[in-house]
Formats: sequence, C-alpha cells, structure tokens
Amino acid sequence: MMPLKFRALAFGLGFLFLLGPLSAGAADKLRVGYVHVFDDAPVVIARDKGFFTAAGLDANVTMFTSGPTLVKGLVSDQLDVGVLGFTNAVTGSAQGADLKIVGKVQEGFHSLIARNDRGIKALKDLKGKSIASQAAGSTADIVLKGVVLKKAGLTEQDVQIMYTAPSTALASLRAGRVDSAFFFEPYDAMARATMAVTEVYEVGKSWPFPCMVVIVPGKLIKEQPAAVGKFLASIKSSIEFMKKSPAEASRILAPAFMPEGELAAEGQNIAAEELMMRSLKSNVFDWRLSKADLKRMEELSGIMKDLDILKSAVPINSVVDLRWQTELERRK
Repeated sequence: MMPLKFRALAFGLGFLFLLGPLSAGAADKLRVGYVHVFDDAPVVIARDKGFFTAAGLDANVTMFTSGPTLVKGLVSDQLDVGVLGFTNAVTGSAQGADLKIVGKVQEGFHSLIARNDRGIKALKDLKGKSIASQAAGSTADIVLKGVVLKKAGLTEQDVQIMYTAPSTALASLRAGRVDSAFFFEPYDAMARATMAVTEVYEVGKSWPFPCMVVIVPGKLIKEQPAAVGKFLASIKSSIEFMKKSPAEASRILAPAFMPEGELAAEGQNIAAEELMMRSLKSNVFDWRLSKADLKRMEELSGIMKDLDILKSAVPINSVVDLRWQTELERRK
C-alpha cells in the first residue's frame, strides 16, 4: 500500500492538475460562449464582477442566441467553453463530437403562461391553441414537446408552435397574436407585470432538471485541465455571490438583460433591477450536478430518442466528467 505521505502528495498534485495553483500566475486564455438568457446569468456576473480574472482566467466572452449555434463553435474549435442547455452535449456526442459536461449552472425554470382571455386553465386546454417558444431543437423545445405537452397527452401536431425570439414572443402575447408562451426569465416576470395571464405549468416546480450546464471539448481537457477547474470555480463564485447579494447582482444584471432600464406596465414603470430581483427569486442556480440531476438527464436522453432527435439514447456517463466538481467540493 502507498505510504500515507505519498498518497497525500499524489492527491495534492492531482488537485493542482485539475484546479491549478491557488497563487496568482499567468492567466489562462479562454474563449467562452454563453446563451444570452437569464438562465446563464452567472456568466455575466463572473465577467462583470471579475470572478474570471480572480480565478486566473483571461476570458473572452461571447453571447449567442441559441444553444445549437453555440455548440457549433465548440465543435469547430472556435470556443473553449460553453454555458448552454445540456441536451446540446448529448446531441453533439451522438454525432461524434468530443464534448463533456463538467458542471451545472441552473435548473430549468420555464413557465408556460396563457392569456386569461383564451380559456386556457390547464395543459389539456392548449389543444388547438398557439404557443410562442424558443428555437426548434433547443433544450426548451425538447422539454416543451417531450414533457409539458406529453403530460396533457398532446403532441406538437395538436398545437401551433411559433418559434421566435423571447422579446417577440412577449410582444406577440401582449398583442394577442398568440394564445400562450413558454418563457424563461426575465420574460416571465415581464409578462406577469404587463398583462393578465395564468401560469399553466412551470417546469422548475413540476419537473426540475439541470438545464444550463458547462460544456467543454475534449481538447481543452487534454491541453488545459486546470483552466476547466478555474472556470467552474468562477461559476461557483458567481452563484454564491448572487445568493448572498441579490440586490447588487440585480444591478449588475440589469444592463445586460434590460438595457432599456425599465418596463412600462399598467400605469407604472417597473425598474429593470426589480425585474432582475424577481427573476433571481424564481430561478435555482447551482454549480453542482447531483445524482438526481444525472438521473433526469438520462430520462431526457430517452425523450430525445422518442422525439427522433437521437437514433438511440446516449448514456449520460459518456458525456459527463465531474472530476473538477469533486475537487471543488473537497476544497471547501
């Protein structure tokens, strides 16, 4: 058996290999992509609050409008790290891409809300109605079809899905051009503040799952393993800050997600910071993937097969690498 002091040394070397030295040194350059939705707020905080820099990263952060677009950047070596819906890693892996999920960012807050004048009180009432939603093939789209509609015994053929940007979905719902919408924050908070709507289903309450995760290509793991750990540590710091100082976090997030500064509602203007606070309260952010999360991911992989997105279900253990998460938990 290895002597205790040598085992301790081996553990320490492995620790540094995965997370890097605690002392400051040359910053690791990382090309970071994230989907510009409130679900990925910890990336904005890490960038604007300086957590990337504090962890020893020189992060060049680029925002994307959808996960499928972002994942192309990871596969084509234009990005080193992506924060996006986990289903993108599953789809990419099924197509032969070397991608790994190394940590979580957020659980899936998605609310299906309907105008009160459309007679939609329950999911079954959606039959024959229109729903504004995110891009086809996105994680939200998969959950809408494979979880939300399925719960009511409906398929996408039973409803009219309008794929559009969230801001357009909000405007369409307000104007009555659609009957309902599948929203993430802050659009859910904005809808509730400006019109008479009913929440028909909220994924985070009824079917929680790890929506936004950290995805990296195998190349980064081989060439810059410590940078992976530093990135995850930055996300951990961001989430802890958001929970400890929500008011300050809201001030940082407001310009990113509501540059107009306020929302004109019924007889009043609601400050962007207030809507950010509401959005923080409705979301669950966490940097750790739990056993329950992994089980839910396996379930969604099966749903993707049922929807003909995958030819066969992808074993989640083939796309998840939690070494850095484990080391960060030990560091506490």
